[in-house]
Amino acid sequence: MLKAVLGSTAFFFAAPCVVGGVVPWWISGWAEPRFWPGLVLVAAGAYVVLRAFVRFVREGRGTPAPVAPTAELVVGGDYRFVRNPMYVGVVAAILGQALTFLDPWILGYGVLAWAVMASFVRWYEEPALLRRYGAQYEEYRRAVPAWLPRRRS
Repeated sequence: MLKAVLGSTAFFFAAPCVVGGVVPWWISGWAEPRFWPGLVLVAAGAYVVLRAFVRFVREGRGTPAPVAPTAELVVGGDYRFVRNPMYVGVVAAILGQALTFLDPWILGYGVLAWAVMASFVRWYEEPALLRRYGAQYEEYRRAVPAWLPRRRS
């Protein structure tokens, strides 16, 4: 468990914090926020990402990092509503910053980031999960949408 916590913490700061936090702020030129309500979307996205990381440690007994995958398929929590809550949360945080800074460049970066994440999911993650978890993942994939959360679990 300690290994999963440490690995997840390191990956959290290396990936979502950089992609969803540092890069958008850098694109803004380290600007002052211009539209404070956008921070609500940033906070909501960050909250979803943090919940996903905790879920990976507790339920999956591993990390979200491809180099240290989970021992169990993670299907609880927010994963009951959408297969990729971590990516959805990161994109929400980026779009929230586009709104906060009123910056079309951050909006474009958010679209690009989502396209890269969606491609990664489609061409790497889904085949890897299918190989690792087989029918369990196939059933989960049929039941839960990839990007737009369903209302009920």
